[in-house]
Amino acid sequence: MKIVRFRHAGQVSMGLLDGATITPLQRFGDMQSLIQALAGDHPSPSDLLADEARKGIPLSDVHLLAPIIPQRNVLCVGWNYLKHFDEGIGKRGQHEVELPEVPTFFSKLPTTVADPFDDLPLHEAHTQKLDWEVELAVIIGKKGRDIPEEQALEYVFGYCAANDLSARDLQRAHGGQWFKGKSLDGTCPLGPWVLTADELKDPQTLHLQCHVNGEQMQRGHTRQQIFPVGRIIAELSAGLTLLPGDIILTGTPDGIGAARNPPIFLRDGDVLETSIDQLGTMRNTIRAGL
Repeated sequence: MKIVRFRHAGQVSMGLLDGATITPLQRFGDMQSLIQALAGDHPSPSDLLADEARKGIPLSDVHLLAPIIPQRNVLCVGWNYLKHFDEGIGKRGQHEVELPEVPTFFSKLPTTVADPFDDLPLHEAHTQKLDWEVELAVIIGKKGRDIPEEQALEYVFGYCAANDLSARDLQRAHGGQWFKGKSLDGTCPLGPWVLTADELKDPQTLHLQCHVNGEQMQRGHTRQQIFPVGRIIAELSAGLTLLPGDIILTGTPDGIGAARNPPIFLRDGDVLETSIDQLGTMRNTIRAGL
């Protein structure tokens, strides 16, 4: 299933996307309630629609929103593609590190989450080096701790596209830690839909792309991840409880602006396109003054 969150006639609803038509799910106010329903008494789309009017709305008539608003910080993985790690060598200043043997984790605040087609703030008063990072986002579907890697995908509800916009100068300025540079408001567009895990059996089969003003900046494949999704979930859940609705960003391939010669950063009016196979394309314009 492709699940969307949308605004239509002034009302925010969840819905099922089929082609260019959305069937509203009136009984569910957010993704968390939908995840809970699917884990219990509503295992299929027909069950979800059992009490609905089943009257579709054209996709062109709605405004798509981020499909899920996290209740906790967005959980993130750094340096999960070898070429991305390598492109940063010599450019991290005093913060050079060896390639990690386990995933590197950090987080972004819930207030970073943005809609898939909305304008995004440039934050020009706080950063001059706002950069892009296309990433596969994983939505957790059931509670778990100390999850074995071989069982980890059973805990996934679905997947969507994300872009982990990053203020590189703030990353460097605050001791080399990433939280501040990754947590400016509106720097994590999500969407345009969540594809449920029953329709994406293997998350290591996806192409990722990022374009700026029509020019391809990043192109990668999830099979290139150093730590695949199952390993990430296992490592993250060791002694730490994952909850339904938790969002995990799984790292970005090479091609970031900071690693280019000369470096390139986002500017007012730039159009950012974030695409992943089966998960659609987001299109956001960067705006000063937001």
